[in-house]
Amino acid sequence: MTVSKMTWRPQYRSSKFRHVFGKAATKENCYDGVPITRSVQDNHFCAVNPRFVAVITECAGGGAFLVLSVHHTGKVDPHHPRVSGHRGNVLDVKWNPFNDYCIASCSEDTTVKVWEIPPHGVLKNLTVPWKELQGHSRRVGLVEWHPTANNILFSAAYDYQVMIWNLDSPEQVIKNPVRTIKHHTDVVLSMSFNTDGSLLATSCRDRKVRLMDARSGNVLQETNSKTHKASKVLILGNMKMLFTSGTSRYNDRQIALWDQDDLSAPLLQENLDGSSGVLFPFYDPDTHMLYLAGKGDGNIRYYEISSEKPYIHFLTEYRSQSPQKGMGVMPKRGLDVSSCEVFRFYKVVTIKSLIEPLSMIVPRRSESYQEDIYPMTASNRPALTAGEWLAGVNKGPVLMSLKPGSELMEPASEMKGLANSLDTRRSHSRPGLLQLSYIQDQLEATKEAGDRAEDDRTRTPVSNGEDLPLCSPPMTENELRMKFMKQQEEIRRLKELLNQRDVRVKQLELEIKNIKNSQMQS
Repeated sequence: MTVSKMTWRPQYRSSKFRHVFGKAATKENCYDGVPITRSVQDNHFCAVNPRFVAVITECAGGGAFLVLSVHHTGKVDPHHPRVSGHRGNVLDVKWNPFNDYCIASCSEDTTVKVWEIPPHGVLKNLTVPWKELQGHSRRVGLVEWHPTANNILFSAAYDYQVMIWNLDSPEQVIKNPVRTIKHHTDVVLSMSFNTDGSLLATSCRDRKVRLMDARSGNVLQETNSKTHKASKVLILGNMKMLFTSGTSRYNDRQIALWDQDDLSAPLLQENLDGSSGVLFPFYDPDTHMLYLAGKGDGNIRYYEISSEKPYIHFLTEYRSQSPQKGMGVMPKRGLDVSSCEVFRFYKVVTIKSLIEPLSMIVPRRSESYQEDIYPMTASNRPALTAGEWLAGVNKGPVLMSLKPGSELMEPASEMKGLANSLDTRRSHSRPGLLQLSYIQDQLEATKEAGDRAEDDRTRTPVSNGEDLPLCSPPMTENELRMKFMKQQEEIRRLKELLNQRDVRVKQLELEIKNIKNSQMQS
């Protein structure tokens, strides 16, 4: 397979994301005075969800991290309570994608700990974890949650092993992982899942990228490139491609794109610059946009990915004077859709002891919900239980609409009568399931409303909101132009209303399907 080089000549291709721009938060909307860790680990050091921001901090006598309310901006109290149960430096933190009050951390003390954060935040030092995972023999550098199965956690350590943990186990201290992957001959540098979590890609210090079955750990594909040393790897959703960032044989920073079914040679590779900081890649499968943020850089490059050559299309870059040490990313369900925000970073700026939110925005004049840039996206509901996934079931994520008012985002505490009976001890932090009959009633009501609107339109003919008998024909060209503009506006309004109803119908049908599947399995 030949390696194609990217060309930076202007390519005039249509894209709704051509003019995406970065907008940094004002000083009062940043998190100031955060004692950021001085660790040299190539991790993000920050994790975000719609409720909390977690950042690894520097402290004496063990490891700790701060958990702040996402709205708790401004100056941070230097004595703010911390999560401080580790005996060594904390190296990585990740929020549970299905529980906004649950976070996993790993440390130099060889353990992984899972914490339950109180609903009102950390009001006193938290030292006792919900679960403690003991199995690694050396410091643990990475943790990753499974993207669709509930309570499945992956960890990678300096003992060259990747361990899979089932947190549904009743023990508070879990010493036996459900599986240990031992194919790596050096330290694992990054892990990435595909959309349904059936495949796991890892990059390793031995210069190899491995694509394996996430459940069994069997290696399916393996790179052996002598011209590209990968440090970070991403599976690009369901596009059947892998993206890696790393260095060339001459230590230039380099990116490469690989065919998921053939890792013998890259589809494309390109040198970027001669800087030494690690490139952190972030991929948004909803917009097919790829962001590259270099450690120690102040800029963020972003690209659009396509399935045809030249595959990667450079859009532009955000420039800043503040170098980032790490980056947190807000899940899609936490974005501000009213301002057309499609991605949000939280920059860890060590020299200023600052966490700076950075919004990536699509410039649009209309203030209404932009459905074309917000397709159905992964929700905060698991598609599978841990037992189902371990038994061999693969399922894509439960989807939700980002349209304001979507019921999929309601927590169980606000829907007490509809709460799921499973795991009632932690039901306050999990979204409840809508009753099947209630959803069917909603679906029927939506369809009846559409039918009534259709009947009204056929029974009472109108033109631009006026009764036809009262409409006088336009006498001048200016009147004709005004009538035409009114008619176009009415057509646009009706199309928008119809699209909103279609989205609502699809959402309710999807919920019915999910609940029927869960009832059949139970």
